[in-house]
Amino acid sequence: MEAQSRYGKVTGEVITMLAGIVGDKNVVTGDGLENYSHDEMPMPKPFLPEVVVKPDSSSAVAEVLKLANRRRIPVTPRGGGTGLSGGAVPTCGGIVLSLERMNRILEIDKANFVATVEAGVLLSELFQAVAEHGLHYPLYPGEASAAIGGNVATNAGGMRAVKYGVTRHFVLGLEAVLPTGEIIQTGGKFVKNSTAYDLTQLLIGSEGTLAVVTRVLLRLIPPPGMMELLFIPFNSLHDAISSVPEILKRGILPVGIEFMQKDIIHMTEQYTGKEIPLHDYEAFLMIFLEGDNEDEIHRQAGEIGPICLSNGAVDVYTPASERAKRNLLEAREKFYHALKRSGMLDFADVVVPRSRIAEFVETSHRIGEEYGITVIAVGHAGDGNVHLAIMGQATDEMQKRVKELLGKICQEGVAMGGTISGEHGLGFAKKDYLHMVAGGGKMELMQRIKQAFDPNGIMNPGKIFNQG
Repeated sequence: MEAQSRYGKVTGEVITMLAGIVGDKNVVTGDGLENYSHDEMPMPKPFLPEVVVKPDSSSAVAEVLKLANRRRIPVTPRGGGTGLSGGAVPTCGGIVLSLERMNRILEIDKANFVATVEAGVLLSELFQAVAEHGLHYPLYPGEASAAIGGNVATNAGGMRAVKYGVTRHFVLGLEAVLPTGEIIQTGGKFVKNSTAYDLTQLLIGSEGTLAVVTRVLLRLIPPPGMMELLFIPFNSLHDAISSVPEILKRGILPVGIEFMQKDIIHMTEQYTGKEIPLHDYEAFLMIFLEGDNEDEIHRQAGEIGPICLSNGAVDVYTPASERAKRNLLEAREKFYHALKRSGMLDFADVVVPRSRIAEFVETSHRIGEEYGITVIAVGHAGDGNVHLAIMGQATDEMQKRVKELLGKICQEGVAMGGTISGEHGLGFAKKDYLHMVAGGGKMELMQRIKQAFDPNGIMNPGKIFNQG
């Protein structure tokens, strides 16, 4: 295990002390460790923790961290385990700190449009709870079983980012526990803050390397009146992407604009057993619209359709029923699972300027061909986030080639004015590419921030950086 020798071991004495904090039944050893050795990313091998601890309060989290810090035992915070970069995988062994029991919705403040939730609350639970109060949390990274704490840790985005942005745009404040056991509060039920350093935003996206987020204050909005979906086939990805800037220039703000190519459509049909309309064209846009009423939806669709047709669209398909709409949405949600079932070896989420998506995808395919490796692209055309699935058979030689391939693809994305991750984070899977965007003293500055929060390097070591 990476850098294992620099850390203390989880001894029988430590396990007894942990049980004294959280209770015997909330300390997992032995066979139960396997479930906490991986996330949803394709992994050639699991990374077993030495112990899993399940606290149910911030004070219990604080006691666990105090013990770990004294003994210099690595701690890997974990939510729903749905990440795609190995961020919640214990590459250095030690303690997995699972927040699954901290799953309470503490308050829904209708007057201030704020939900206060513990980090282990699942998105599906949040959606239901706020809807019961006539409110709406609009972000959807694509996995309803993801935990809010994990969304905060990676600054998750998803399919609604064109209109609503990403997780950091809806977090008003946090409760977090430092490695020393100190519990801090950041932000609050207010929408403006110009009071010294913004620790809320610093902790968002830090992937558990600075502190353990235990509580989140989320901004809510009124629910949309109506939602519609357009599914638009093209004869080329270049034509599809060319439509996007024109849509946005017109002042139309869809909730999201997704792009996909024929190969992922066919793969998903095989995975789900359901046919997708117009499935034999080369590329597609899937556009999500919201409006207060049917007239507003029709106005947006009436402007988008001609723009796409003038850029080479073959048709503009609108599902004729709620069931047909749901089938299309479910197909999009199943893309990752279909890729994984079909032999995906690795996955990237590079971001480039929107106008260069087609060029970046074409370049990625060309690099894949040079390596003899299939690269499948799908992603968020409205915000430039390209998801690349690397397909093949898992052998040691292939894994080396995949790493080289991804390195070159990330370099191309950065050269086009992009960056190496838009919403999944670096975890341990993408940390080796950070140097491409963190030159000019930025890497050293980030490491000094890490040192200030976590001088003993126990917080999620092996993630983002090559050291704890």
